[in-house]
Amino acid sequence: MGIDQTLSSYSDWCYGIAVGAYVVAMLCYLYEQAFGYRDRTAARRELVGVGASGDTLVDEPPAEEPPSRRAGRAARLGKMAVAITTFGALLHVSSLALRALATSRAPWGNMYEFGATLCLVAVLTWLVVLRKFPVRHLGVWVLLPVIALMFLGGVVLYTTAAPVQPALQSYWLVIHVFAIALGSGMVLVPGVVSVLYLLKVRKPEWAGRLPAADMLDQVAYRTTVFAFPIYTAGVIFGAIWAEQSWGRFWGWDPKETVAFVAWVVYAAYLHSRATAGWRGGRAAAINIVGFAAMIFNLFFINLVTAGLHSYAGV
Repeated sequence: MGIDQTLSSYSDWCYGIAVGAYVVAMLCYLYEQAFGYRDRTAARRELVGVGASGDTLVDEPPAEEPPSRRAGRAARLGKMAVAITTFGALLHVSSLALRALATSRAPWGNMYEFGATLCLVAVLTWLVVLRKFPVRHLGVWVLLPVIALMFLGGVVLYTTAAPVQPALQSYWLVIHVFAIALGSGMVLVPGVVSVLYLLKVRKPEWAGRLPAADMLDQVAYRTTVFAFPIYTAGVIFGAIWAEQSWGRFWGWDPKETVAFVAWVVYAAYLHSRATAGWRGGRAAAINIVGFAAMIFNLFFINLVTAGLHSYAGV
């Protein structure tokens, strides 16, 4: 079946405009991060201390201080940033849908398409997190790696719309690759939040406008809880596909090996919290290691090393 180049071009345009929308949204988030008011409850927990004599030491602005005009503008820009992010996500979805229509297959058959899918999942995960937690101004830190990955995909990894190789013409492409993209995209958010947590607890002066450390820890943990089973299913589906294609469930291919390492790290993160009660810096460090392993596996393994997964190309 031929490729519809018109739809492919429309897909590329939607992709580029989506990146532009994310950049504008990131700038709006940045303004809110820089000039918006801190949450008073979080500020009180961070700035109120108890001296040795039991006296309460308070260093916070007076309660009657009215919000400044700049802070009000920051809040409006924060709300606008969410709307622009949503608009960018709709364009992002349209880009993948048009790519699928142009090629008559699932739109994650190469590294460019897979990266676009992963970034879309990360953005959608962020929009869901926004409905559950008051962490809107953190959008600048979440969108920064998304924009970087999409720029890398559009400039370095871009591949013209074409049919996939015969080895990938299987329904497992839809199931396995999408599950991996879904799980990997979701862990981008807790990976970034865990980095911010360590900054919050180690550099409190620099990170004063970040949400309370407990909230950051909660966001990272709850998002990882949802992402881990999906990623686990993706690894299992990959093993089933490998048995059908190569006659074995597991062969310690470089991509399989690093995927397993990432899985072990995330399993250790969740297990340490559930059984040993690990919280804070140690748990955040494990989460960051898992996220780093995931990014290493998704990009370095495909671009640098050679293995059975190399036929997917870029």
